[in-house]
Amino acid sequence: MDGAGELTLPQVAARAGVSPATVRRWLARGLVPGYDGRWTPAAAAYVRVVARLRARGHTLAQIKRASDRGQLAPSPLEDLLRGSEGRYTLREVARASGLQPALIERILAAMGLATLAEQPMSEEDLEMMRYVSAMLAAGLPPVAFLQLARVYGQALGQIADAEVRLVHLYVHEPLMREEMPSVQIAEEMEELVRELIPFVVPLMSYVHNRYLAHFVEQDVIGHMQAELAESASEEGRLRVAIAFADLAGYARLTVERGDEEALKAVERFVEAVEQTLPHDARVIKTLGDEVMVVGTDPAALTGWAVDLQADVAHGQPPPRIGIHYGEALYRDGDYYGREVNQAARVVARAAGGEVLVTRPVVDMAAGADGISFHRIGEVGLKGFPEPTELFTASPRSR
Repeated sequence: MDGAGELTLPQVAARAGVSPATVRRWLARGLVPGYDGRWTPAAAAYVRVVARLRARGHTLAQIKRASDRGQLAPSPLEDLLRGSEGRYTLREVARASGLQPALIERILAAMGLATLAEQPMSEEDLEMMRYVSAMLAAGLPPVAFLQLARVYGQALGQIADAEVRLVHLYVHEPLMREEMPSVQIAEEMEELVRELIPFVVPLMSYVHNRYLAHFVEQDVIGHMQAELAESASEEGRLRVAIAFADLAGYARLTVERGDEEALKAVERFVEAVEQTLPHDARVIKTLGDEVMVVGTDPAALTGWAVDLQADVAHGQPPPRIGIHYGEALYRDGDYYGREVNQAARVVARAAGGEVLVTRPVVDMAAGADGISFHRIGEVGLKGFPEPTELFTASPRSR
């Protein structure tokens, strides 16, 4: 890779997909902040960003205004975060790693990086495929690895997206409001990123190891419980307690109090869920004001739901919670199937401040301390031909 200050105009133009004459016109219009006669990686990054903006239909005048306001200042960070230049074809990476080209394409697609297979691949790409080859050689089935790759891609994509957006909201925009020159904003942000990057991988490694130890323990306990229950799940299926919870009247809240206040209510709700969940349960996903939780112990999850309802502060929208217990299909870190759908239908029948559970939950949690169940009756749930027996769960009166 060319070192800083060694790039030529033709190289910069080629990387941006434009002609050298076009780059000269952009320079004359002042669209490349910090250009001092030398093509540094930072200046080349600005050229690539201008080329992308032009391809999306933005005028040079619009781009110039954005540049003057500091909106393009983060673009040089791209080079700070980039690895080595691509130099290998897909087939060369396949030969060097021992993986089939089609499998490499599937792996990259699972990670959300499908376009990498369509362009020259770097040393980092080759090294990663060697790691993958070693994992498969160690005995990890390809079907399991592809699911793992998909989970990694989704989770780390969300992490990277949050990192960029939070830095934009809390660092970039305040600097812009101070009307700091674009080049100075770029320098400030580059310094921040250089200081933060060394801590990102250790932080993620710490969190990963903590969670890994936790879920290994839960897996051992889950296997023991399955054996004691004398029930064996089919391959790819797990017997779990599934809870859906959302805020009653959320749509009305957005109208009466506005989006910001409604969002704060959702944030308080999700934080309360995360902070109070039993040891064996975790949030699988959130969608708007709805949270999906999965655990291994129906009694513990029901006790949590009852306690959560009791702790709702006065004046706050009460959650409604539905819980079901059964076998779910596990794929890519998520849970699917009839039992999951049934849990989602149960919460739809609950009122604000109410915990509704199905018969399998009652059978597993009937002896739990502090919980009382009241039979509602058999209820028709959308999409299910047979009626479902529902119960309310509430604190047991002393």
